[in-house]
Amino acid sequence: MMYKAFALSAAITGLCASTALAATLGPLVSASELETALADADAPTVLDIRGDAYADGHIEGAVAAPYGLFRGPSENPGATVPVDRLETTYEELGLETDAPIVIVAQGATDTEFGAAARVYWTLKSSGFTELSILNGGAQAWVNAGLPVSKDAVTPEPTELDISWNDAWTAETPEVADVVAGEQQALLLDARPEAFYEGKKAHGAAEKPGTLPGAENYPYTRFFQSGATAIGQISDVQELKASLGVSDGQEIVSFCNTGHWAATNWFALSEMAGLENVKLYPGSMVEYSKTGGEMQNSPGLFRNLLNQVTGGN
Repeated sequence: MMYKAFALSAAITGLCASTALAATLGPLVSASELETALADADAPTVLDIRGDAYADGHIEGAVAAPYGLFRGPSENPGATVPVDRLETTYEELGLETDAPIVIVAQGATDTEFGAAARVYWTLKSSGFTELSILNGGAQAWVNAGLPVSKDAVTPEPTELDISWNDAWTAETPEVADVVAGEQQALLLDARPEAFYEGKKAHGAAEKPGTLPGAENYPYTRFFQSGATAIGQISDVQELKASLGVSDGQEIVSFCNTGHWAATNWFALSEMAGLENVKLYPGSMVEYSKTGGEMQNSPGLFRNLLNQVTGGN
């Protein structure tokens, strides 16, 4: 009788642990955590956003969802996709707003984390509630010795009614108000220093430079040198002090096209748990075309010289 009671207790404990794992994946998962979660009855949907690399091998059961589905046109790549088009995309991918989703980028470089973070931000703003990113991407999965498949997955379509929650979005008019001093927010430039200083510019930007009053906080600060998996944030108060922000102060993360900035947004909002952190999706490519005031924007001659010398 004692043995049966112990066995029943162990079974219940195991079931509770499995259920807890499925319900608490959190914003970041490791390859081993994802492997365990995929064995659960309530396994998450894995969204592989790598594009053509999906056909070369992917996590078994993963659904192909190329990053381009979540991006704007070439003249403004960071622009948000219209909600009706997003809704159709989600339905074709077989997604449910309350079902767990794990987003997988390649993970060969630290910049690729921004793609996963941008998709995460898009899904969260669309009403999805159980979201995670595979830290280190598909590369971490392979490096862990876990199997891949070349079998393409055709998801069962769903029916959704999507609306956009702008709690985590700062559009150009709001950013212009911050620049003009009509609204208070910390403008955080996630780009490498050369972009912030106006020595380099995205090919689709009207001109180099940054937002007036912006602080430079390159997304690479969240990665150890050479690492492609984002590092853990051990001291939130220290992070806030480094940014010079107080509790609840609005932060607007931007870059060139809302890609690197998505990494900063994810780290501050989802990992550090800071409130009122927003992503400016169109970022400097969009803002530079408005004719609005800019900082660190070089003159014509200096700009031409920067282009010739690469900003050096």
